[in-house]
Amino acid sequence: MITMNPSEKSRVISAAEMASVSNVSNLSADRVVALTGGHGMVNMAIHTVANVITEELLKGSSLSIEFADVRRLPIEDLMEKAIKVAKKSGADGANAALIVACIMYLAGSKAQVGIPAGNRKLGATARMLAGVDRSGVAAVPTAKMNNKLSGFPAVAAIYQAMMDGKLTTINGKNVPQFVAGGPLYGHSALGEDIVWPEMAENGARIGTQAMLDAMAGAGMHPHGFTAAVLGSAAILEIIHPDAEVPEESGTYGRTSSVYLVGKTAVKTAGLPEKLHLKVTGEEFETAKIVGDLGLIIKDIGGPSVIGMMAFDEIVAAFEYLEIFSGFSGSPVNAPIGHIGAYAVIGMKALLQNNGDMDKVAKMIAKERESCTVDPEVAMLCINLISRKANELHSGPVTNMLIEATEPARAKALHVRAEYAYDQLSAGKTLEEIVRTLDDQRVAKVEQNSGNILSAVHGTEIKIKVSKITNGARRTAKLSKKYLAFDPLVDVTVTMGDKTAVMNNFVHQVIPEVSKGEREDVAWAVPLAAVAINELVLASVSLLNLVVPAAVASAMKLHEPTEAAGIAEKSAYITAAIPGGKAAATKVAKLALEIVEY
Repeated sequence: MITMNPSEKSRVISAAEMASVSNVSNLSADRVVALTGGHGMVNMAIHTVANVITEELLKGSSLSIEFADVRRLPIEDLMEKAIKVAKKSGADGANAALIVACIMYLAGSKAQVGIPAGNRKLGATARMLAGVDRSGVAAVPTAKMNNKLSGFPAVAAIYQAMMDGKLTTINGKNVPQFVAGGPLYGHSALGEDIVWPEMAENGARIGTQAMLDAMAGAGMHPHGFTAAVLGSAAILEIIHPDAEVPEESGTYGRTSSVYLVGKTAVKTAGLPEKLHLKVTGEEFETAKIVGDLGLIIKDIGGPSVIGMMAFDEIVAAFEYLEIFSGFSGSPVNAPIGHIGAYAVIGMKALLQNNGDMDKVAKMIAKERESCTVDPEVAMLCINLISRKANELHSGPVTNMLIEATEPARAKALHVRAEYAYDQLSAGKTLEEIVRTLDDQRVAKVEQNSGNILSAVHGTEIKIKVSKITNGARRTAKLSKKYLAFDPLVDVTVTMGDKTAVMNNFVHQVIPEVSKGEREDVAWAVPLAAVAINELVLASVSLLNLVVPAAVASAMKLHEPTEAAGIAEKSAYITAAIPGGKAAATKVAKLALEIVEY
């Protein structure tokens, strides 16, 4: 028998680390367990659906959607399985249909195919399999972007233009009887060369612009991608989406009016002509993506706001699309409920690399660590959401994401545990240790934000946060205690030879710039916002709070509840929202029990 006598330091560090990972929900103040039931967000369904689709495709299942003369296509079996898993993961019928249709589309399925009998559309098929009623685009919401709209502005503007005779040069009153409604219209110059191309282009332009204007009018920063998709969906409710286009506009049998709609919507919204998927670099034509997603949206039923937030995170898998839509592919680390982009990226990379998990895991880790202002937090959050999704339906995507991010998580835990032990042993207080860790967190965000922004703008950018604390303007106890609810921030941005000193950045400077009153610093606000957003959302990772509390408890310097309370009060960044003390108490208590066992 081998008798082990580990050192006190090893025992404490091991106890703290094991306690920290015993329940991954304790590593974030976000309500992670609630997400497994769909309460508030449905991004768990993105991960589990990606698992199902990837697993089936790697086994040889087909994504082909055909107009065969059959009652049911093989692809419907895959879709039905994915929809069931999405519902199990918290999505209701319409949201499940939306998530499955969009991920299957990005996996390689066509959005439409067919003739009147045997016509198949991806969105409609998903809706029927999910048991969801049809819904008009006017009732489809945008994601929550501070405020949220529905597709009504696009629908209203298009119908008004229609009544004003501005969608097409053809007046229906002049269309001869027995021509209207039949092949002499639908498969001839009248429909294919005149009416539908005109309505596609005019309708997409009017609908997209209406969404952009409505967003601006609601105090929302206009999101071009969202506007283009809903503008496309609104006109595709009206025109024939399977119609052929004039020969100069596309290949017969391969290009439909959906493409013309997408092309005009993209131009109106100012989107790039090409999109590239993160990690794999796969190229897509934006017009086709926007048109096809508009077609899916108009057929999908009535998704909710959180369903459309999931939609945003699915398309955030494209490079730079976070500028127009989504959150979880951006340099700023999203709240746990937003994370979804890398499930889609992981799916595509696994399919492209024949399921080679080791290779793809390294690709994912390298890319994500290179493009975020706090790589450690990025890896922890992907790890956390993947582990919880695995509890619902494990599969190749989430298993690969865990493999990609586990080394970074393990290192982050160990570094803090060892630092806390050494500093406490040297006589430093728990307060000092936690505050130092948060000071280091701010410095890392300042440095990385400046580096990323410098690369984007081609000139050196520096960001310095001179003050960040709670209670800028409110008197309520919650806002005075927690950073995220009322941050008081002073920040300075230097870009080349320009410097902007912005005291009271959040509660004073941003409103002034938004009202057009501070043109002198308007250039600097988006740059500073990258770093400040990251810091205000800091509670997505509680490592700086939980791990030192666990070490102090395991060393028997403080009782678990006391250690957690001290750590929360000292974590001026990490304790940005409530939840840190409760998590730290659980971990500290378990660490003490482990070290005493």
